[in-house]
Amino acid sequence: MSTSTQTVKEPVPRKTFREWFYSRKVQKRLVIGTFVSLPLLLLMIFTYVPFVEMFQFSFYEMKYIGPRTFVGLQNYFEVFTRDDCFKALLLSGYYIVGAFVQLAIALYFASILCFKTTAGGVFKGVLFFPYLVCGIAVGFIFKFFYTRGFVLDTVLQWIGFSQESLPFWLKDTSINNISLVFTSFWKYMGQNMVLFLGAMMSVDSSLYEAANIDGANSWHKFRYIMLPSIKQVIVLNLILSISGSLSAFEPPFVITKGQFGTGTYFVIMDRLAHQNQKLGLASAMAIVLMVIIFVVTILQQVAMKKLFPDNDDNGRIRKVKATKGRKVSV
Repeated sequence: MSTSTQTVKEPVPRKTFREWFYSRKVQKRLVIGTFVSLPLLLLMIFTYVPFVEMFQFSFYEMKYIGPRTFVGLQNYFEVFTRDDCFKALLLSGYYIVGAFVQLAIALYFASILCFKTTAGGVFKGVLFFPYLVCGIAVGFIFKFFYTRGFVLDTVLQWIGFSQESLPFWLKDTSINNISLVFTSFWKYMGQNMVLFLGAMMSVDSSLYEAANIDGANSWHKFRYIMLPSIKQVIVLNLILSISGSLSAFEPPFVITKGQFGTGTYFVIMDRLAHQNQKLGLASAMAIVLMVIIFVVTILQQVAMKKLFPDNDDNGRIRKVKATKGRKVSV
């Protein structure tokens, strides 16, 4: 007669709350949850909640303190019908044109400095230094630079110009906005150049070697290798430049206080909100600006996909056009 032994599993002792709480799995989840929830909470408090409040304010005629009157879409109509608001929006065209010129020059400098050049490090530092200077300080620098009889006028007189033949750089309405655009041009060109330069230096060198073997010149390397490879950075710089152009504030505010026809969209918005106490209209202007930037961003994405259809998601080039007119797969 055979006997069978049956093993009985001992019951696993239940963990106490202290043991469960201090377990590695729970502690890991707590750390992840804490690091995720705190930034989200701060973002909610200081970004999303104020944005919702501002969106509500745009439908009211109100001051910071006092009663509110619901006016519906009247504030949005005023953004496009008031002379100061609409002209300030059109004034952004100066800064947008200047931003495109700035990007072109920054791309040119970056394409040169991505290869070994004499004193390239010094040149990079000189171009990038203005971006490190505070915008308010840049405004004061150029305020004295453009003031009648000061730096710019003195330098031009050394060249041979007479002071009587020189315009008032900050008062002449035909040139003062161009002068202010040059201020932003000087400050942000180094930043754009560094972004372009970082992207260009990450391009696979084997692509250039293949192009050299095929006989491609410098323009072909730039057009068919370098430019498509940095497409994402170009889009980023375009978005930053156009949004920055639409929201230009420091140069006109510090240099001219928005006078003589130099009041940009943000300067007028600040004036309406803080001086005229038209908080509802200023909120509507902010919403309109956000919509414009959003639409421009989408259009830029579509345009870049149309301009560079031959590169994949990683930015690698599939074909390089050589001087002989034939295409070589890479």
